[in-house]
Amino acid sequence: MKRLPIGIQTFGKIRESDYCYVDKTNLIYQLAHSAGEYYFLSRPRRFGKSLLVSTLKAVFSAQKELFRGLYLEKNWDWDIEYPVIDISFGGGVFESREILDKTIHSILNGHALNNSIELTEDAIHLKFKELIQQLKSKYNQRVVILVDEYDKPILDNINKPDIATEIREGLKNFYSVIKDSDACIKFAFLTGVSKFSKVSLFSGLNNLKDITLEKRYATLCGYTEDEIKQVFADYLDGVDFTHLKRWYNGYNFLGENVYNPYDVLLYLDSRVFKNYWFETGSPSFLVKLIQTRQYLVPELEKVEASEELLGSFDVDRITLETLLFQTGYLTIERVENLGDEIFYTLCYPNREVKTSLASCILNYLTDAPAANAKNQKAVYYALKKADLDALKNIFYAFFASIPHDWYRKNRIAGYEGYYASIFYSYFTALGLEVTAEDTTGKGRIDLTVRLDNNIYIIEFKVIEKKSSTGSALKQIKEKNYHEKFKQKGLIIYIIGVEFNKEDRNIAGFEWERI
Repeated sequence: MKRLPIGIQTFGKIRESDYCYVDKTNLIYQLAHSAGEYYFLSRPRRFGKSLLVSTLKAVFSAQKELFRGLYLEKNWDWDIEYPVIDISFGGGVFESREILDKTIHSILNGHALNNSIELTEDAIHLKFKELIQQLKSKYNQRVVILVDEYDKPILDNINKPDIATEIREGLKNFYSVIKDSDACIKFAFLTGVSKFSKVSLFSGLNNLKDITLEKRYATLCGYTEDEIKQVFADYLDGVDFTHLKRWYNGYNFLGENVYNPYDVLLYLDSRVFKNYWFETGSPSFLVKLIQTRQYLVPELEKVEASEELLGSFDVDRITLETLLFQTGYLTIERVENLGDEIFYTLCYPNREVKTSLASCILNYLTDAPAANAKNQKAVYYALKKADLDALKNIFYAFFASIPHDWYRKNRIAGYEGYYASIFYSYFTALGLEVTAEDTTGKGRIDLTVRLDNNIYIIEFKVIEKKSSTGSALKQIKEKNYHEKFKQKGLIIYIIGVEFNKEDRNIAGFEWERI
């Protein structure tokens, strides 16, 4: 029984130590034999990018013995061995341009030493070019360049714009050498989490082909369902693929959806559904950006973005929607071609991301993680029993406990947006079936929540005076929001929640069973 390659990013180690391996070498063949030699791929963290780079190195280094039984074994010219410069910025934290420069010097000097080459240039870009030329001359073969975590030095300083900009310029200078050395290069591949605009980082490498959203390479990283069933068959006894798909599938790069490989491996090992991927990184910068931009949290359910927006990330132009997509918290749900323009609708990829991000946002909005954990349990049982008076009391007590100054610091899309975001985050963090801005023939429902056979239709209002309560429930009735659920055999509850600006709490909470 082959072992699960949890945390293993080296292709040779996986193949030599009898780990399970999902064969992606047919796609590597396409890369190497298509019209292009310079490639860029963006994927979220823990998606197998480093393993892909390691595999590419083994391919071009002609390590045929590692490919027995794989597609490339009989579909590659193993008689040619290319010199490979592999560069990874994955280790350590880049706190300054000085650390970046020292790291690059060390990497280049290491390659020179391993190949018994003497480098005489001191400037980084000149030393890099010298290494490429000398390798080509020594081995009489053009050079392969592989860069992993190309963007990490910048992302390490994303909340420090001045340092991030300085580091970006250093990387820009470094990467420009690749184009300038075209005559000596066989193949180049750069990968990372973020897709920086070509103007800012790759202006000197404008022949770089971006395959991030190219259909034929959509499954280059990540696992398809068929791959899981074929490669991990020994581990699938009793696995409910409906649950597995709901938890870890859903990433769409304009081809077949893929599972997060890190999640799948840890689940198959422990047989416990948990937020494995989410726990390996902190989205604190994203959450602060949501607060700074006063973004209405329920609107994360459906985000509209242009093609330009998805690829416009830069140090001095950080767009929330772009960052959420590139880091894997949102994925593509739908593509529309309007004239000559392409527009995308983004959504959460799966349960893990949706519930975990909601919980993280909730704790940031309220600064009360202990109270949130206690209240979430109470909220769940109140909805389970359809005890809506209890639900009202839970939220009333909760809002009363928040210091007044906290409202001032967290005014997301105004008072109504703040209250709605908290309700939404509570329900979503519980893993309930939550829909924001649920469309009906008469308008849009602020929030619908389903638990078992109960459906809760919720409308929010902010009022000036307590005497004006009742308008939220009245709106649900007047617009017959509940009609769309009548034929589904559900028990329907309509809830109108009104907040008072002055008291900063619930002023009205009315409900009916339909």
